Amino acid sequence: LVCLTAAVSTTPNDPEKAFVGITGAELYLEACRLMEVVPVSHFIQNLAKPYINLNHHGLGPKGVKAIAIALVSNATVTHLELEDNCILAEGAICITEMLRENSSLQELNMSNNHLDTAGAEAFASLLLDNMSYLHTLQLSGGLWLEDLIVSAHLSLQGNYQVKELDLSHNEFSEKGGQLLGQMLASNTALEILDLSWNHLRRKGTVALGTGLRGNGALKILNLSWNGIGNEGALALGEALKVNNMLVHLDISNNQINDEGAKKLCRGLEVNGKLKILKMASNPLTMEGATILLTSVRKNPKSMMEEINISNVLVNETFIKLLDLVCRMRPELDVIYGEVEGCIAKIPKQHPNPMKVIQVSLIQMIYDITSKYCPKYKLLSFSRSVISTDSSRWCCPPCWKAIQALEHC
Repeated sequence: LVCLTAAVSTTPNDPEKAFVGITGAELYLEACRLMEVVPVSHFIQNLAKPYINLNHHGLGPKGVKAIAIALVSNATVTHLELEDNCILAEGAICITEMLRENSSLQELNMSNNHLDTAGAEAFASLLLDNMSYLHTLQLSGGLWLEDLIVSAHLSLQGNYQVKELDLSHNEFSEKGGQLLGQMLASNTALEILDLSWNHLRRKGTVALGTGLRGNGALKILNLSWNGIGNEGALALGEALKVNNMLVHLDISNNQINDEGAKKLCRGLEVNGKLKILKMASNPLTMEGATILLTSVRKNPKSMMEEINISNVLVNETFIKLLDLVCRMRPELDVIYGEVEGCIAKIPKQHPNPMKVIQVSLIQMIYDITSKYCPKYKLLSFSRSVISTDSSRWCCPPCWKAIQALEHC
């Protein structure tokens, strides 16, 4: 990439003077000429702005290589979106080489780009070397192979730059969860981690829970749609007993029943940091919902602000308990389903649009006639009155206006 960038410049024999007098747009256009790709006008127009969105542009490896060349020395773009561009490993390698030189780019979305083995390893090497200024990286839906988790695991253990990482939709299995758990135990920088829509299952989540116990940085963890079950809930409950950093936990759609909720509550009863717990679309009953609410009530240190169990049918007993807890903790918001035995409210009836138009027209006629025909008294303003006989109770100009309104 560096060699190609020098080739684009006007002074290839002196790399230090290669970019003198060349704008980013000119550099990009020349790179597109060499790559034989069509330039993206949206990229050119936004090169001087901090945010560029090139999602779903069909760039391909060559198109991304031209973009990487233009960004090597760019000092304005801080957020770049490249999702769904079929970048492949070749394009991913070019992006990582650019990131080693660029000092302004902080947020990058590379999701759904078929990075393959070489592309994933290129990003792993970049993270391990701490050679970029990235603090937010999205690698969702890359369809990584299982053994590539080893690279991610090793690179994130020693990385102290990335604060937010999205690894959702990547088919990570139990082995991946075990390696990511080891990473969490040693990483001291990562604050937001999205592992939703993977296949971590029970063993993977148990390992993550173990890593979470000693983690002192992670604040937001998304484990939704992973099938963690009751064993995973138990591991997370044990982690919450000692973890004092996590504030947001999403374990929606994870096959956790009332028994799993009870195990999770072992941690909730003593945790003094968690604020948001999302557990929607789990097979919980009112018993599980009551257990969750009671755990918050028992814990004097609880900082809980939101519990989402939006699919759970509750009854009046639960509502009374919730009212009692909310008196003690007014900041708490529990999102639940329907209330058993309550009749659904009749939806608000919206007015007929035609009736609204008719009323508006009648009011308009009244205003016109009152202004220009004060001596005429209107006795009725229904459409039956607005007829050919109307000329008898208003002046000719108003009658013409009324006729025009009737034909609108």
